[in-house]
Amino acid sequence: MKNIRFRTYIYWGVTAISVIGLSVAFVFLMIHMNSVKGWLGILINILKPIIYGAVLAYLLNPIYNKAVAAVERTYAKKRKDVAKIRTTAKMCGTIVSLVVLFLIVAGLLSMLVPQLVTSIKGIIDTLPAMLENLELWIADVLKTDSDNAELTIQIYNQLSMYVEDWVNNKVAPNLDKIISNVSSGLWSGIVVNISTKLWSVIISLKNLLIGVIVMVYLLNIKETFAAQGKKVIYGLFPVKLANKIIEEVRFIHQVFGGFIIGKLVDSLIIGIICFVCVSAMNMPYALLVSVIVGVTNIIPFFGPFIGAVPSAFLILLVSPMKCLYFLIFILLLQQFDGNILGPKILGNSTGLQSFWVLFSILLFGGLFGFVGMIIGVPTFAVIYRLSKEGIEASLHKKQLSGHTDDYRGLNYIDEEQKTYVKDQRET
Repeated sequence: MKNIRFRTYIYWGVTAISVIGLSVAFVFLMIHMNSVKGWLGILINILKPIIYGAVLAYLLNPIYNKAVAAVERTYAKKRKDVAKIRTTAKMCGTIVSLVVLFLIVAGLLSMLVPQLVTSIKGIIDTLPAMLENLELWIADVLKTDSDNAELTIQIYNQLSMYVEDWVNNKVAPNLDKIISNVSSGLWSGIVVNISTKLWSVIISLKNLLIGVIVMVYLLNIKETFAAQGKKVIYGLFPVKLANKIIEEVRFIHQVFGGFIIGKLVDSLIIGIICFVCVSAMNMPYALLVSVIVGVTNIIPFFGPFIGAVPSAFLILLVSPMKCLYFLIFILLLQQFDGNILGPKILGNSTGLQSFWVLFSILLFGGLFGFVGMIIGVPTFAVIYRLSKEGIEASLHKKQLSGHTDDYRGLNYIDEEQKTYVKDQRET
């Protein structure tokens, strides 16, 4: 009896110390948030190649696994040396993953870069005519209201003069300079007086190159890492808790893998649909607009609207009516993606209600920017699942129901009989 009581005191003492320690650590982080962010920024900057490689390996892992499995099935009946077959399969899987990565990057660059350069030059050359057409359109819309029309035209003329001056004096000279520098660098192979921006680009390319090497390593040793992780978990925790941790890790992998890869496929389809429809409607900058809409569609809920803003501005400069048609089309495309295509591809992979999807995007987007908006939904789905399981486990210990419907219109719970007394007015 004394041992049981002593163990109880130790348990509560350790719990209290842990809670106090976590509280102190949380307060310390809140007070020194700027310093913590600074150190985290330095650490992330150092580990960028590892982060790039891990992300690429995670995205290409399904392709790698399918290539390895296909090679193993092909040679399984012809050769009996399992080790050599496995080595050959891994090598083929790595080559296939690198080829797929190269084709995706080369395809995007070959489509986007020429279209982007052509679009920028076209905008610069036709900007005066575009602004004049837009002015005529505004005057035609407000022709019945002469006072407001005159004021609007004055404001518009000032804005158009500022925009035209900015483009001609700031954008155009720098664009020509960049293009001439790149051209001379390609022909001569000599880089002189590298600017800060160009140096940062070189550093980013270096990180990406190392990231590709890291990706190759991770794809080939992921089974070893997984085995070592399980070994550590079973060594640190009781078997029951370790099984639970591994189960939750599998759930996290299922949610993130299903959501992110499914969202990439969904965005690719949306980009293709956008290109076909925009081209059919004879709108300008069809390829550039479709790439913007497809890339931003990776962000749930807000993605198509975020991509529509710069795209609509480009189309507005050419034709205000086509801009209006484009915005209507984007609204219909978002409804199609959100209600038909997205659920068909993703299913209910996160299990979150619409409110929590919106909440997670706003929260993680505010904390981590563009990346937070992408990973916010699956991350919050994991947090939601763990919180739900914790609450239901606590209710089970108290011999209470874990079903939400049992608490609808609840007035109170009888402590002795554990019966749920509901308010008839609420039910």
